[in-house]
Amino acid sequence: MTILLTTLNARYTHASLGLRYLLANMGPLQEQTKLQEFVIGAKTTEIVERILARQPRIVGFGIYIWNVEETTKVVAMLKRVAPQVVVVLGGPEVSHEPGEQQIVQLADYLITGWGDVTFPKLCGEILNGPKPLMKIHAGVQPPMAEIKLPYSLYSDDDIKNRTIYVEASRGCPFKCEFCLSALDKTAWPFNLDAFLAELEGLHARGARLFKFVDRTFNLNIKTSLKIMQFFLDKLAAYPDDPVYAHFELVPDHLPDALKEGISKFPPGALQFEIGIQSFNPAVQTLVSRKQDNQKAADNIRWLTTQSHAHMHVDLIAGLPGEDVASFARGFNQLWALHPHEIQFGILKRLRGTPIIRHTEAYGLVFEPYAPYTILANKDIDFPTMQRLVRFARYWDLVANSGRFAHTLPVLLGESAFEHFMDFSDWLYANTDATHRIALDRLAAMVSKWLQTRGMSKAAADELLASDYAGRNESGSRIKPAAANTPAARAETAAPQRQARHLAA
Repeated sequence: MTILLTTLNARYTHASLGLRYLLANMGPLQEQTKLQEFVIGAKTTEIVERILARQPRIVGFGIYIWNVEETTKVVAMLKRVAPQVVVVLGGPEVSHEPGEQQIVQLADYLITGWGDVTFPKLCGEILNGPKPLMKIHAGVQPPMAEIKLPYSLYSDDDIKNRTIYVEASRGCPFKCEFCLSALDKTAWPFNLDAFLAELEGLHARGARLFKFVDRTFNLNIKTSLKIMQFFLDKLAAYPDDPVYAHFELVPDHLPDALKEGISKFPPGALQFEIGIQSFNPAVQTLVSRKQDNQKAADNIRWLTTQSHAHMHVDLIAGLPGEDVASFARGFNQLWALHPHEIQFGILKRLRGTPIIRHTEAYGLVFEPYAPYTILANKDIDFPTMQRLVRFARYWDLVANSGRFAHTLPVLLGESAFEHFMDFSDWLYANTDATHRIALDRLAAMVSKWLQTRGMSKAAADELLASDYAGRNESGSRIKPAAANTPAARAETAAPQRQARHLAA
């Protein structure tokens, strides 16, 4: 084995699609190339030892915002104990602003952008000459038809135990300045027939969890319908062994034909991730995000009332031009639409994104280390931003966990953001913790909070028992009007396969 492809995944269940693309496109060097994945949190010495046990001449690292700090330590140690091993970096985190990154200084070579063609070419030159003179190589973007699809490289163990990531297209036509896809010129589709044939092969091998990484799955409705029909056909053919598919949707583009297709999916088979990010038109304009807010709201309302899709909707706090009052209005507006989850994100400065152009005018201050979370801006000072960070963490524990489905509407009342912020401030003051809060303790604290708001202990404990004792972990939110009815509980209980996916 001559070339080792590796990365540190955020979790074991995350299989690296990028590395498998590289392996699939190694050409004559494929037989000399192996793939080895690790998980963040592993000991640096053990990672280096396992890499060197493979005796590689070249090690290619996939670098992302979540693994750059730990991978920097790995590369530093690797170059100390085995300086003869050539280290090549690639991935979104090192594709921009490389001059100031320690990991780039430690490495021998860097490929920015697309690596499908450039990585095997660089490896060939390193191994066979002439030796490359330049350290940084701009990735060449090949025609989509020339990229070999990697799905046969998912192992049987991957299919059995991990989420299978797939993509029908790359890129994005939108220019949202907080996203790296803002640098793309457009979206480039893969050949649909070839892609569906790969899905067929994965399904035949036992794959049932498919997570699409396309930024704009519903951009081309004809393509979307054909892909969804693939899954509908599998659901019909294998009702006792159903598939589960995850797509990222553009929120304001849901024509009737797509609604008709979505409405055919049974519970537990479909999840949508929808990025709203902000409902403030001025903020949207400032960060170059084009979105029809009324259409987006109408579509989310339709999806929650007329489909069985699990809804995961994103908001970002800390965007330039949005103060806490504006964010609160957007949060309350989204809560009123009843998505199953609200992913409360805090703005991060991804390297290369245009959001940095607002730094001076809006006083953007970001953490200097990955993941470069915003610390303050001219509208939200540092202490307030930390309150929002805690709100986001507690929201995951209480709301998005699905464990407090009956209690949550009572806790939030008619002012969801304001009431949960009050609870968040109180919880932090009384626990001094945002992590490692045991479920028993969390339930007790929620009960205690309700008592401070006028509820009797018996009533609060009874309400909590309807959630906590029953371990309602489906991730689905029971709507306030029907929170305690048996029909509502049955309706929101997620099938086992959906629960497994949400846990991942």
